[in-house]
Amino acid sequence: MSETASAAAPTPATEPTPTSPAAGSPDTPEFQPAATPAPTTATTVPEPTAAPEASLQVESTVTASATPHPEPTSTVPGPAPEPEQVSVPAPTEMANDSITTSITADEPQNTLTKKFTEAEWKSLSKFRTQLPDIFANAYPDNPKAREQPIALWGITIDPAQPQKDARVSVILMKFLRARNLSVSEARDMLVNTLRWRESFGVAAALKEEFPPDIFENLGHIYGRDNEGRPVTYNVYGGNQDLKSVFGDVQRFIRWRVALMEKSVAELDFVEVDQMLQIHDYEGVSLTSRDANSKAAAAEATNIFQSHYPELLYKKFFVNIPTLLNWIFWAFKPLLSANTLAKMTVVGTSHHAIKKALLPYIEEKELPKRYGGDAEAF
Repeated sequence: MSETASAAAPTPATEPTPTSPAAGSPDTPEFQPAATPAPTTATTVPEPTAAPEASLQVESTVTASATPHPEPTSTVPGPAPEPEQVSVPAPTEMANDSITTSITADEPQNTLTKKFTEAEWKSLSKFRTQLPDIFANAYPDNPKAREQPIALWGITIDPAQPQKDARVSVILMKFLRARNLSVSEARDMLVNTLRWRESFGVAAALKEEFPPDIFENLGHIYGRDNEGRPVTYNVYGGNQDLKSVFGDVQRFIRWRVALMEKSVAELDFVEVDQMLQIHDYEGVSLTSRDANSKAAAAEATNIFQSHYPELLYKKFFVNIPTLLNWIFWAFKPLLSANTLAKMTVVGTSHHAIKKALLPYIEEKELPKRYGGDAEAF
């Protein structure tokens, strides 16, 4: 999907239980835990010695909301080859350090841009000037790419005047923050993301129909946290037929990307630009972890970390047996420090889960199965 203007895990970090939330970063893996455990308390997982990857399902967010998907199966196209990662040559004019480092008086602001630091504004000013080259590199077959606006996550980015929409600044800042404000690295990340979206066919994935008997209750977007962020639930436990879920890896990946896109659509990039995720593995056994689930976990983790930067505020893995916490550490090499800091593993005790989630989600917004009052899925 060329996305022109018309278009619109895990390895938990050594983070304390939900007292002080971490900032935002890319999405992270989802895994398939193990054997049925005895109740445990909600804790931040102490870093164990490395462990093999569990059948953790990559990242969370796919089919959206409690509303089931339409009619079953549609033919799921085979995976498009991942576009070659590129390094975009920096434009010569960028060697000049005379670019304005502060915003102009007439530049529109919103709640999120008002929080940018001086260093962030400086990097953003440079990053904006490179958009024509970024678009040209992302869409080499389009001779008008340099000046043609594109749509990313529902927001139109005009390379000629990106400063006219504060939401564009928020989106561009995500790529900069994911690369520690390195303009050259953020440029490469954005080019590769735009190429991947076109190659993968993100717009097409959103329109695909997935078998409701397999995916209908797997992912839900329900309610908001205390700061208005959308909450996505990935339910891999219970009565889920994980053999069928992961039987076709590429079908799962396309479903998962579609759910993520639906979650991103809940962000306005004015007041809210991140989401909270809860992955539930109640009763999932280690025997569910096969080659397909591991392949899906690895691919999804890579996609969300590479192409959905700084969209995750906090992620909880609930109903995880204490002895299996180590499984999450298998993903450590795949995840950034920022992402790890946002992850918390909670045991199987209903009380522990409620205690971990209520500081972030009000009871009226939290489903009863997790200790709240909401009648949800």
